[in-house]
Amino acid sequence: MPTYETVRLHELAGARRIELHRPDSLNAWTPEMGRELLDALTTAAEDPEVRAILITGAGRAFSAGADVKNARELTADGAPDLSGRLRTIYNPIISTIRQAPKPVIVAIHGACAGLGVSLALAGDLLLAADDAYLLLAFARIGVMPDGGVLPALAERIGLTRAAELAMLADKLPAERAHEWGLVTAVHPRDELFDQAVALAERLAAGPTVAYSSIKTVLAAAAQPRLDELLTLEADLQQRHATTHDYAEGRAAFVEKRPVAFTGR
Repeated sequence: MPTYETVRLHELAGARRIELHRPDSLNAWTPEMGRELLDALTTAAEDPEVRAILITGAGRAFSAGADVKNARELTADGAPDLSGRLRTIYNPIISTIRQAPKPVIVAIHGACAGLGVSLALAGDLLLAADDAYLLLAFARIGVMPDGGVLPALAERIGLTRAAELAMLADKLPAERAHEWGLVTAVHPRDELFDQAVALAERLAAGPTVAYSSIKTVLAAAAQPRLDELLTLEADLQQRHATTHDYAEGRAAFVEKRPVAFTGR
C-alpha cells in the first residue's frame, strides 16, 4: 500500500480503512490531505482485493472542515480562488466515492463540519458516535456549502431542512441526523469503531458486483446530475470571492468578533 503524511491506511478482512490523520488540527482539510485522500480512495476503488472501504478520522473529531489557517491561492485578477481546489481535488473525491464499484462506509465522531459533512454524506452508509454532530458553517463567513453537500441534503431530507442547515448554520446532533435519515445508525462513542469495522467486513464478504449495481441505480435515480451540480457549486462559490460579506466574514472569524454582513 502507498504511504501518506496526512492519511493512514489499515487493512481489514476484505476491506480497507482510510483514516484522516491530522488529529492536532481536528483533521481539517488542506490541499495536501485532499490530494492524498483522493489517491487513497482511487487506489482502493480500483483494487479488486478491496471489497469495501471505511473512512474514519483520527483524534477527537472526524473533521473540522477546511483548514482556515491554510492560505488561499489567488486568481489572475488577484481575488481569492474559492473554486480551484474544489475542481481539482475536493469534487473529484466526492465523485470517486459515488462511482466506486463497492460499498463506502463513513464513521464520524465529534465535529463533522464543512467539507467533512460533504465527505460523510458521499458515503453509502454513515455511522455516527453519540457525540457526533454535523455543521455547515459556510454562511457564517459569507459563502455557500460545497463539495456536493447541498444536492445530498436536498435529495435526502428535502429543501426545507436542507435550507435550515445551510442558512442557519446550526449544529445537527447525531440523534436528530438519524431521525432525519442522514445517518444509518448511532452508537456510543466507545463502540463506534468496532461497529464500523464489523459493518465494513460484513459488506466486504457480500456480493460486490450486486452492491456495485445497487449503487449505480441509486445514483441514477437520486443524483443523476451530480457532476453538473458539483460544477455549479464551484462556479457559484467563486462568485463570493470579491464580496464584502466574504471579506467581513473571514475577518470576523480571525479576529473572533461578531460579524456584520451588509448583503454585498
